[in-house]
Amino acid sequence: MQETACVIDNDHQPRQTPTGAGHLELARAPSSTTPSHIHLTTAIRTRRSLPASAVRMEKSALKAWELDNNVKLVDPKRDALYNYDAGLQKAADATKPWARDPNYFKHVRISAVALIKMTMHARSGGELEIMGLMQGYVTDETFVVTDAFRLPVEGTETRVNAQSDANEYMAQYLELCRAQGRQENVVGWYHSHPGYGCWLSGIDVDTEAMQQQFTDPFLAVVIDPHRTINSGKVDIGAFRTYPQDYKPASSGGGGDGAGAVPLAKAAEFGAHANRYYSLEVSHFKSTLDTHLLELMWHKYWVQTLSQSPLLTNRDFGSNQMLDLSFKIKETTAALTRSRGSQHTLLHAFTGGGASTTSAKAADKALDKLTQDSSLIAAKERAGLVAGEVKANIFNDLVSRSS
Repeated sequence: MQETACVIDNDHQPRQTPTGAGHLELARAPSSTTPSHIHLTTAIRTRRSLPASAVRMEKSALKAWELDNNVKLVDPKRDALYNYDAGLQKAADATKPWARDPNYFKHVRISAVALIKMTMHARSGGELEIMGLMQGYVTDETFVVTDAFRLPVEGTETRVNAQSDANEYMAQYLELCRAQGRQENVVGWYHSHPGYGCWLSGIDVDTEAMQQQFTDPFLAVVIDPHRTINSGKVDIGAFRTYPQDYKPASSGGGGDGAGAVPLAKAAEFGAHANRYYSLEVSHFKSTLDTHLLELMWHKYWVQTLSQSPLLTNRDFGSNQMLDLSFKIKETTAALTRSRGSQHTLLHAFTGGGASTTSAKAADKALDKLTQDSSLIAAKERAGLVAGEVKANIFNDLVSRSS
């Protein structure tokens, strides 16, 4: 007799599934970001027993997170962004307006569930890069990302490589999605840049260009998990590459400024900026997403309030300080060399132009160092003040109640 297990379909109806088939493991495996029905039931029961003040605090914290990440409720009656229209997608594939205009796509709308999945996946990788794919569709000049799933890939601190196992996993996952009635195609890939911002490296540009050549429309999304934890807002960027023979009017690129990039990545940052451009990123949620987010937030909001970003992300803070010291050392050495090379004869021949240019470059480098150090100090102060506020609010609750 074949062993069976009960799983939940997208329409929330249970069905019996044989556990012996290897390809059904994907359908049985719960999402890393979605609590099981047991956790949701426990959250509902626990929430009913909370005092009114705690419920109000929980709701206000959830609203603050949604405002920080610009999560909007669109069309609450019909949840139109989740309605996949196969006819419109076939018509768009037939006309291919993006092939005539390299800057055709300008916006990306990512669902709240997909955003949480990608962020938690990026955070789970730690210092290693991770990789996954996004499902959705295109409408006019906009990518709409409705879901995302991770890939079993080998990652390092500088790159992530997809092997044959990842291709088999992707094919099986999409096959099971279509069997359950989810017809959205893969519209892009995402990966993480732990601690060095949202932009595309040379390998990222080549990967995205190859995907656009064979599976367009396609986009690349980059998430920085360290900066997300440090700021409380998801640090995310979306990009598309230009055709190889296209020369943009101005350098595209996007993401963070060069001053925010670690010294080890500064040489590569900007080296390929004229080969890609950034898209505007916004987020949306459905009515069901709203309910699930409330239950998930109820489970984790106490942990969010109790933890400190200075402790959770202390390795990232230490690396920032170390990188700043290297930048100060390099800038100081450059200033010493430039001042030593200036002499009276050169000044007389150039009319002071060389010294003026050198002085401007030195001032620019010092301004970047000042901005970096001020940013680090501001985040440290914000973390310390947040810790003091939490201590004043929660540590004396027992004495106040008595």
